[in-house]
Amino acid sequence: MSTFIKQNYRGVYHFSPRAMWMNDPNGMVYFEGEYHLFFQHHPQGMTWGPMHWGHAVSKDLVTWEELDIALAPDEIGMIFSGSIVVDWHNTTGFFGEKPGLVAIFTHSREAQGSQPVQTQSLAYSVDKGRTWTKFEGNPVLQDESLIDFRDPKVFWHQDTRRWIMILACGQTVRLYHSPDLKNWTFASEFGDGIGFHDGVWECPDLFQLSIDGDPSRQKWVMLVSIGDNPDYPEGSRTQYFTGDFDGLTFAPDAESGEIRWLDHGRDNYAGVSWSDVPEEDGRRLFIGWMSNWKYANLTPTENFRGAMTVPRELSLEERDGVVYLLQKPARELEGARVPALRLQSVSAAEAEKALRSLRLDSFELRAVASADRSFAFKVRSGDACETVVGMNAVDREVFVDRSKSGKHDFHPHFPGAHHAKLNAAGDKVELRILVDRSSIELFADGGQAVITDLIYPEGEAGGIAFVAEDDSVVLDVLEVYTLEPSALTRK
Repeated sequence: MSTFIKQNYRGVYHFSPRAMWMNDPNGMVYFEGEYHLFFQHHPQGMTWGPMHWGHAVSKDLVTWEELDIALAPDEIGMIFSGSIVVDWHNTTGFFGEKPGLVAIFTHSREAQGSQPVQTQSLAYSVDKGRTWTKFEGNPVLQDESLIDFRDPKVFWHQDTRRWIMILACGQTVRLYHSPDLKNWTFASEFGDGIGFHDGVWECPDLFQLSIDGDPSRQKWVMLVSIGDNPDYPEGSRTQYFTGDFDGLTFAPDAESGEIRWLDHGRDNYAGVSWSDVPEEDGRRLFIGWMSNWKYANLTPTENFRGAMTVPRELSLEERDGVVYLLQKPARELEGARVPALRLQSVSAAEAEKALRSLRLDSFELRAVASADRSFAFKVRSGDACETVVGMNAVDREVFVDRSKSGKHDFHPHFPGAHHAKLNAAGDKVELRILVDRSSIELFADGGQAVITDLIYPEGEAGGIAFVAEDDSVVLDVLEVYTLEPSALTRK
């Protein structure tokens, strides 16, 4: 089977705006059969500018419909990041008998002396997010002593029957609580002496997950994104902590004494989780902005700039007494699969021959092999470029090498190889590699080792190849699927 789609940099199955600039995902919420994705948006420019909230909806997390802009700047300021909740019991008084959506976001404006003033505000919708009314009492939370005071993530805490807000405050996060989303009380602060601090803290999240799917064993997970620091080649990235939360204070566990990264690539930033996913679904769904502040304003796309990762399912798993945060693509993506190649117990030579018959720029590759042998796949390969994704058995790590992936002269730190250690003791390794027109997402070790990287291939770069340390390497499983969102409507 041979398939080739004319190259461009807009992903086939990744969300990007119709036009112009996009960064952080905001306000993800599930309500009345729709997944909502709001996002930081500059509708008049291809670089960061006056921030609005763009808006898209989906019924399946794969196909998205972009709607009108939800929130625009006003006299209080630009519309920075935030979250949305369903006010099921009308705690705000904005709604009657039916529930509605409430957005909690940061207003940011430049004050005298050019220092920003950041405050928290509300807007509400009675028509499934299609139109929004800003609360006449905005802002609802402010602190003039802080320059960085932004990105509220809000959720309902059932044990205390209060709304909880986690807010980024420079080098820490603060926790607040409220009975009605309008009146907020300071509860605690977290971050001193723990975690990575060589960059501003942004876009926090806080949620509870079961360990190994056991409801009797649970931990709270805190996500904190870290802004770009010129002294570090990694640029912006996201760390996570695990621990306990009692409605007032987050208490980190011993594992959080180490800095732990959500993603070991360069291009998964500012991600947070969906609110109000039904309990019977049982999932914690997450999405991130697929870029990096080190070069986000410079990437070589045309007419649009910015894309999201695929939606991901988050879980906790204990391995050798240590609890890890795992990610895997949302199961809905499997509905978009169209088989292109399925082989079992295939030798290195057979794998190489089979893969060279394919030419694809948007697909999923799944491989299972012995963890004691090194191997790799070359994807988006052409006359002048290739991206290498594989397993290094000596160092027991997986990697994505985009040193020769295509265009990279827009920033000196873009080319390079990125690695993630494997923390499973098994003798097999599974790689799930999601390739799109301008991105690679690698999920290995059951989703504990994740690498997300942008790429910008040049020419007709649709080749796929297999390389191994010697001819005796055998792949237990080798599967390739094209990923076609339209396939969902045909099933």
